[in-house]
Amino acid sequence: MRSIRDYAHTNLLLAQPREAAISANGGSQRVNPLRLSAPSRRRLAASRGKAPLSALAAAQRPRERLLREGPRALQDEELMALVLRTGSGEKDAVALARELMERFGDVGGVLAQHSAALLAVNGLGSAKVAALVAIPELLKRAELARLDEEESAEDDEDGSNDGGKGKRRNRKKRVLSSSKKVRRYVSLHLAGNEREVFGAVFLTSRHRPLAVEDIFFGSVDRASVHPREVVRRCLRYNAAAVILYHNHPSGVPQPSETDKEITERLKAVLSEIDVVVVDHVVVGSLRPVSMAELGLL
Repeated sequence: MRSIRDYAHTNLLLAQPREAAISANGGSQRVNPLRLSAPSRRRLAASRGKAPLSALAAAQRPRERLLREGPRALQDEELMALVLRTGSGEKDAVALARELMERFGDVGGVLAQHSAALLAVNGLGSAKVAALVAIPELLKRAELARLDEEESAEDDEDGSNDGGKGKRRNRKKRVLSSSKKVRRYVSLHLAGNEREVFGAVFLTSRHRPLAVEDIFFGSVDRASVHPREVVRRCLRYNAAAVILYHNHPSGVPQPSETDKEITERLKAVLSEIDVVVVDHVVVGSLRPVSMAELGLL
């Protein structure tokens, strides 16, 4: 039989707020977090080792610091923590973000990962992985939209004879008009690919883009990259120049000896149809390397 002391203890717990009752009972009682107040939910999450960023002091929260001081005031892991929102196990969101960057090299390495690789990481669920995978896709779409909207005004050669008004009516979109833009576009285009992709940007004689096409997939070597397929597409688009590109899924963008051999082979073949190889961009973990700038063309 239960003693008078047991009944008194039970009545005392019932009379206390639910949060206090849990504490008095040693924290062993199962509780629905939705029935707790917001501060109690944060304390409960912290006690379980899965503290959200909101459990931090207001002055230390990355979100509040970002809004108050701007994104540049935050470290890489803090910005990524805002995307992750919560941690996992005994790690908070910042610690989990730091672990991801250590595993994949840096922020670019994390964002270059395919969803399958991220899902294999302990502590990353579908919600966190979806948020991380969405970032490079948003960047890619924003970059493409910005490049498509850039226009340049071209002066007519006879503009000086039109009374000083200038004949600047021929406004054309200037897309991929510089080596830097090419590298930026290609790195975003290839982001997230787990296998090697070899393609080309086909250009006019003024280096304006005609088309961008992925041509070969899988292991990129002398046997798999067929010059005739590149020639066929150059003729299809009536291209006068091309920018070759491919990725290194290993994350190391440094051109290999095979890359150099393929480039020289394509240069020789395409020169026979008067097509110039302007550059060959190698991408690893969102880091593009221009073979032209390295003096390898």
